[in-house]
Amino acid sequence: MSTTTLTEPPKVETQATEILRIFNVQKQNQFTIGNTTVAQRIVKLKKLHKTVLKYRVQIKEALFNDYKKHPSEVDLTEIYPVISEIKHAKNNLRSWTSKHSVKTPIAMLGSSSHIKYEPKGVVLIISPWNFPINLTLGPLVSAISAGNTILIKPSEITPHATAIMKKIISEVFNENEVALIEGGVKTSTELLKLPFNHIFFTGAPSIGKIIMKAAAEHLTSVTLELGGKSPTIIDQTADITLAAKRIAWGKYVNNGQVCIAPDYLFIHDSKREMFIKEFKKHLEIFYTKNVSEEISYNRIVNKNHFKRIKNYIDDALSKGAKIEAGGNFIENQNFIAPTLITDAPMDSKLMTEEIFGPVLPIFSFTDLDKVIHEINSREKPLALYIYSKNKKNTNYIIANTRAGGTCINHNAAHFFNTNLPFGGSNNSGIGKAHGLEGFKSFSNSRGVLKQHIPNAMDLLTPPYNNFKQKIIDLTIKYF
Repeated sequence: MSTTTLTEPPKVETQATEILRIFNVQKQNQFTIGNTTVAQRIVKLKKLHKTVLKYRVQIKEALFNDYKKHPSEVDLTEIYPVISEIKHAKNNLRSWTSKHSVKTPIAMLGSSSHIKYEPKGVVLIISPWNFPINLTLGPLVSAISAGNTILIKPSEITPHATAIMKKIISEVFNENEVALIEGGVKTSTELLKLPFNHIFFTGAPSIGKIIMKAAAEHLTSVTLELGGKSPTIIDQTADITLAAKRIAWGKYVNNGQVCIAPDYLFIHDSKREMFIKEFKKHLEIFYTKNVSEEISYNRIVNKNHFKRIKNYIDDALSKGAKIEAGGNFIENQNFIAPTLITDAPMDSKLMTEEIFGPVLPIFSFTDLDKVIHEINSREKPLALYIYSKNKKNTNYIIANTRAGGTCINHNAAHFFNTNLPFGGSNNSGIGKAHGLEGFKSFSNSRGVLKQHIPNAMDLLTPPYNNFKQKIIDLTIKYF
């Protein structure tokens, strides 16, 4: 894979005056865009679809230049989800935007009611570095479908991805409809001063709190796609070989830099040794014995994150944890081998912080209730994964835990189903994305009631008397 096709863009901050200028032109244009027809929005989605595919090679080069992401993995985890989201929106947009009739109580006889999904207005998308194409253009599809004008601020940590997205956006849209703004913390700070009608943020819970505080100043609605520590449970009935294979994929795809990666794992004590053996086998199948030379395994995004993850491992080892696989580092490459750790203390950084890297702590158990208690003692996770052939165990775990989403006998796969809502709960997120739920996040559900003929309410205006009170009493009792 060439590393010379794209040159690294300069690290810039967009000036406050320029941000305000673009915001104002989008604000002035919001009703024009908001009143576009379904057919017009589908044309835009088709153009975006075509342009993403046009720059497919350049997108792969950009991600390789940012952190050596394999082109096949770019196709699977960056391009496919965006194309899938576009196709789903095109196929369903007419039904989403149609008038949704609802029942009207008999006490309001003579009227009809419906829900109209209208655009929120001018919206802001702040996207992360770990899946820069996927987690920028995916929400963009939902915002376009809903009829908004849109400002996008991608992460400054993956500049090559930002550069190619800026090229795509400028080729498809005028800036008074969709514009991409480059910058870091300073640019984000300036953006958050503005009265957007909605903010869609993907990132860490700590930054999500900052976003929410800023949004509160303008009573701006938010969708926060956050993260946290997503647990995995493997009971004694699970297919261990299959579990090991799927967890190894889910944990080390994108070098573990995935908000819904299995963060830590509980396995029934009777299956622990078998799982470790199968897990190591699949690591070797996926990445060979010489992982640092395997191009299918990308790198930690930068030096700061490399040091952070290495510090987590060192801290756990100093407190008695053991490495079962991996544990190798090449600092000048930001390389950390796929690592499996046992006996990590619950107060170690591996267990108190979101790992967001290629390290999986595992614990054995015999009492499922103790596992559930441990999970529930923590913040609600973005995802929870269960490997079991026992329906009773599966239902018991789901009923007695809380999580943004769950896979049974798989992990992370729910993200790819555009028919499922995706998002967290409380600390792991607010609001949902993908498909209809993403469309709703960028829409206001406007309730509309139309009165056709006089009804009982017209008889109940002041001045009140005994007759009117009897009608009120009857209405309360029977209607």
